[in-house]
Amino acid sequence: MDLNIGLLLLLFAIGFVGSMISGMVGIGGSIIKYPMLLYIPPALGYAAYSAQEVSAISAVQVFFATFAGMFAFRKGGLINRSLVLYMGIAIVIGSFAGGYGSKFLEDSAINVTYAVLAFIAAVMMFLPKRGDEGGECAKLTFNKTLAFALAAIIGVVSGIVGAAGAFITVPVMLVILKIPTRVAIASSLAITFISSIGSTVGKAMGGHMLLYPSIAMVIASLIAAPLGAMISKKINTKALQWILIALIAATVVKIWSDLIL
Repeated sequence: MDLNIGLLLLLFAIGFVGSMISGMVGIGGSIIKYPMLLYIPPALGYAAYSAQEVSAISAVQVFFATFAGMFAFRKGGLINRSLVLYMGIAIVIGSFAGGYGSKFLEDSAINVTYAVLAFIAAVMMFLPKRGDEGGECAKLTFNKTLAFALAAIIGVVSGIVGAAGAFITVPVMLVILKIPTRVAIASSLAITFISSIGSTVGKAMGGHMLLYPSIAMVIASLIAAPLGAMISKKINTKALQWILIALIAATVVKIWSDLIL
């Protein structure tokens, strides 16, 4: 696929918008960038990327976006190390398996996997959350076995679509593990960074990585993700939850309408 300046700028813009929102709500950004990469370039007259290529670009971009966002959160004391350790180890194993195994799947199967994952995340965001928003991060308790098992499952399915799984990890932490919102957002970035290692390596070994599109997205990520993290610290937790709900719901509608029609 020929790569011109116009396409590079478009990819940079997609990466910038997605990464800023990534830093704000604690996701890797694939929930936003996957459909943007899939639909916007052909809508503007550029050649379309395949689902395999989009998921590979997303994987490497998420790696850098979450690293930058996590770095911005490091001084806030909101990253729970125990939560990151248990979920991070499980999710990186699963994401490597999903990322490498996706080479054996058709594009339609990858899109369906993404649509199902996004739908589950959307439903979970509307369920009641009972985390102690005022509790101390260091004293946080959670079901470690359940956290490990859920993270492993998330890793496999998110690795398939080149996501690090944060758009499902955050709802799982809020609804099932009862983690406070700000701790879930900050810890999710660290978990997602670990997860993206597995999915990025898996995608690279699968042979679908595109160099220049990935570089454009990575540069945007390193600039925008820390900005989003700074904004996140100043926004009400309810507002952050509704931003995430709106993004996930909009993506679910778009993906499922395309699959059905």
